[in-house]
Amino acid sequence: MNRRVVVTGMGVAAPNAVGLDNFHSAIKEGRSGIRFFKKLEELNFSCQIAGKPEIPGELLQQYFTPLQLRGLNSSGIIYGVISGTDAWHDAGLSFVEGENPDWDSGIVFGTGILGVDKFREAIHLIDEGKTRRLGSTSVVQTMASGISAYLGGMLGCGNQVTTNSSACTTGTEALLMGFERIQSGKARRMLVGSCGDHGPYVWGGFDAMRILPTKFNKNPEEASRPMSASASGFVPGSGAGALVLEDLESAMERGARIYAEILGGDVNSGGQRGEGSMTAANNQAVERCITNSIKNSGIQAQEIDCINGHLTATSRDSTEIQNWVNALERKAHDFPFINSLKGMTGHCLSASGSIECVASVLQLYESFIFGNVNCEDIHPDILNLITEERIPRKTIQNEINILAKASFGFGDVNAVVIFKKFNNN
Repeated sequence: MNRRVVVTGMGVAAPNAVGLDNFHSAIKEGRSGIRFFKKLEELNFSCQIAGKPEIPGELLQQYFTPLQLRGLNSSGIIYGVISGTDAWHDAGLSFVEGENPDWDSGIVFGTGILGVDKFREAIHLIDEGKTRRLGSTSVVQTMASGISAYLGGMLGCGNQVTTNSSACTTGTEALLMGFERIQSGKARRMLVGSCGDHGPYVWGGFDAMRILPTKFNKNPEEASRPMSASASGFVPGSGAGALVLEDLESAMERGARIYAEILGGDVNSGGQRGEGSMTAANNQAVERCITNSIKNSGIQAQEIDCINGHLTATSRDSTEIQNWVNALERKAHDFPFINSLKGMTGHCLSASGSIECVASVLQLYESFIFGNVNCEDIHPDILNLITEERIPRKTIQNEINILAKASFGFGDVNAVVIFKKFNNN
């Protein structure tokens, strides 16, 4: 029999707030974390704004020893360790002491690209014939699984400890991987999440593709405009989100706080066939991912109260809404409430799914729907599909029972997870 899986801990390092309580306040208030970066201007970027978590030095010292900080030059690892260890503590768990690891606890923590600045530093040293100056941590800071390795050693996890990478779908996919491992009885708890580096060497490729907004360098907080008629591209971001998933029996045994239950979900690909491509989703695949996630969760489409969409502030936003309308067979005033976090954070790439999963669970647990920032002028194509009140611009208090969270990534890959307000029935 499949085990029930619940969320018992969360942590976040987002552009608009670091720490769960701060993040909770930020999303309810509609606080933006998008700022102008002088360095991007100096490098002749067309888009000179981005979302980046602010991590003061004194905060770093709470998570890393002086030895660990020596030579640490991977922002993704910093964000991942902060959010991951916060989630672990938030769940009421402690680091394993002694010789034996915790065989029942594992990690799936993904990333898109890790240690870009460390790579750049290493390349210069190697080219100058100074390989021995690389230091002992250059490998772990630049390997994709560096973040799960860091967290695995800090926490002492002895179950599966691994990293996934599926572009913008990474965080939501990681959650479903951890969910399936617990559901099948292979682990009792899993730390899941994702992170992403910041900086020009990560964001430059997107600027070159001309898919970032260029007219908001002097008013950055207005730049990210999901579902808006005046949207002109996504704002790049970075950060990390983390959630502790646990089988219900284990959570109940130790009296853990339960934020929400995970009913199921689905992951698929459009194969870059039909209308699908490296950068655009195959609409049929998106609809199948939605309908399969509903089927796998044992619910009906009519039961979904809220959707936290992918919705990046591009021309694909209207198409995404159309896919939801088709898959749910719900439209106009019958459509669920829908929102996008990206108006406040920008698109945090590989970290987006996990940060947005944290925001989704907070909405369920605290009974609110955060507002869609910079969406005063909803795109007319969207208003032809759903009514305006389904897209709240300000935070509203509203009881939510079931929420669907979606992520759609480069490479035509999709993930949808279904969360439910917890009740022990």
